[in-house]
Amino acid sequence: MAYTVHQAKTHLSRLLKEVEAGKEVVVMRGKKPVAKIVAADSTFSRKSLAGAYAKEAHWDDDAFDPMTDEELIQSGLGYLLDVPLVATPDKAAGK
Repeated sequence: MAYTVHQAKTHLSRLLKEVEAGKEVVVMRGKKPVAKIVAADSTFSRKSLAGAYAKEAHWDDDAFDPMTDEELIQSGLGYLLDVPLVATPDKAAGK
């Protein structure tokens, strides 16, 4: 079945029930089809999506080491050099 964008937004729950029943739903913008809603296969999961890129992710061994003062300045974060990492007890108490 084909529905307008407005109909699809208004009746999404009903359209999903149609898809679960095995029907194919097409969303139209005017007379032009712009999307197709189909049932996800049973193997679909977030884990499988993340795992699809597992071999693509890589980094150097030092990627999570603290930055040197020079690296902070080069990356535009030099202002962090003047900020204490932990507030002193006087400043923490508001004195």
